[in-house]
Amino acid sequence: MLSAFTNCFKIPELRKRILFTLGIIIIVRLGSAIPAPGVDGTVLNAFFNQVVETGNKTNVLAIFNMFSGRALQHCAIFSLGIMPYISASIIMQLMTAVVPRFGKLAREEGGRAKITQYTRYMTLGLCLFQGFLLAQGFAYPESFPLLGGIDEVIKSEGKPLVPIINFQYYFSCVLTLTAGTMLMMWLGEKITERGIGQGISIIVMVGIIAGIPSGVTELWQMLTVAGPNQLNPITLLLLLGFLFGVIMAVISVTEATRKIPVSYPRRVVGRKVYGGQTNYMPLKVNYAGVMPIIFAQAILLFPQTILTFSFFEKVPGISKLLMMLQPHTLTYGLLYSGMIFFFSYFWVATMFNPIQIADDLKKYGGYIPGVRPGKPTSDFLNYTMTRITLAGATFLTIIAILPEFVNNQIKIPYSVGQFFGGTSLLIAVGVMLDTMRQIETHLLQRHYDGFLKKGRIRGRVG
Repeated sequence: MLSAFTNCFKIPELRKRILFTLGIIIIVRLGSAIPAPGVDGTVLNAFFNQVVETGNKTNVLAIFNMFSGRALQHCAIFSLGIMPYISASIIMQLMTAVVPRFGKLAREEGGRAKITQYTRYMTLGLCLFQGFLLAQGFAYPESFPLLGGIDEVIKSEGKPLVPIINFQYYFSCVLTLTAGTMLMMWLGEKITERGIGQGISIIVMVGIIAGIPSGVTELWQMLTVAGPNQLNPITLLLLLGFLFGVIMAVISVTEATRKIPVSYPRRVVGRKVYGGQTNYMPLKVNYAGVMPIIFAQAILLFPQTILTFSFFEKVPGISKLLMMLQPHTLTYGLLYSGMIFFFSYFWVATMFNPIQIADDLKKYGGYIPGVRPGKPTSDFLNYTMTRITLAGATFLTIIAILPEFVNNQIKIPYSVGQFFGGTSLLIAVGVMLDTMRQIETHLLQRHYDGFLKKGRIRGRVG
């Protein structure tokens, strides 16, 4: 393993890509610490430390803070994070699958480039809208339900979150927050193009990992400070063992595949013999990866972002609806689980095409033993994928609700519990595995040993 890391810097091209990616990561982290103009970040930082991160229950604000790489906590220029771009990508993905015009455009030459451009325009619109909401929240925090309890923090700090509220503040704050997200989007695309790994995913992962020091500090305080919330050392050891077990399970299911045998008949062309062998078609158990969880969270968080705007306060039932949509409620849990299942099958339905696979097998003379070519093969693949997707969706749902279980049962802060499952763990593990695969490919092309003894990351047989 250590020799593989050393070999990474022996290949000039790979070394440049890794250093370029690290440089972009440093820029992203700097942007998460530079405060937005006109905002005093110390007040909001104190609010997060006293109310949000130390709470035993998840709330929407903590999830937003996690996706922004803790930039929201410091009122930084990257406070919106990369979520507007992810939301725009989700919307365009849904429109490509539902709207025939976009579906046809995606299949045309150069159509994907146009869809990418539309996604950027939509990201810009979402940034302007969400940036205004966030600027309004900074200016009048007492009118936002998500910032409940900030009044006491403002009194203790002796200064407001926004000292001067005028048009110049709104213009500069919205413009800065929008430019910050657009810059993050551009940096992510540059990582994909010139760095190593998928850029947007790496930015999200780095933002999640940035919360580890805070989580370790919280655990240490709970371990050393006497009080009702003091953590027993034995409980801490059990938690660490449980964490490693969850990570192993996530890696196993992420890499798990169902191998479908595919045989090709023997053909004699001149003096050469082709075919006559059996290959395997790998069908991933967790075909959609972390996307169903991201889709579900984005859809559940978006209406809450709008409903927390100040002029919705007087609408009857809004406060009650917001309470029902809080992550620790039963309503949220049921909606969350149902959406994970729905989007797991939706992703498979849009990305996995058994009819095309069956036609390709028939075209090249391949067949699945015991299954006739054509429609029977398509039906077999569809039936098999439906069954293993059920297992993958069930696994995603369990992992998604694990942080809530840890927070409620063991009474540890959300900054610690988020690493025991949910989006944080799935994104971190998935992105690391994908990045390792890309580095592994570069190493093997130059005849260096990879991260594993046999030189490749093996998938499990589901």
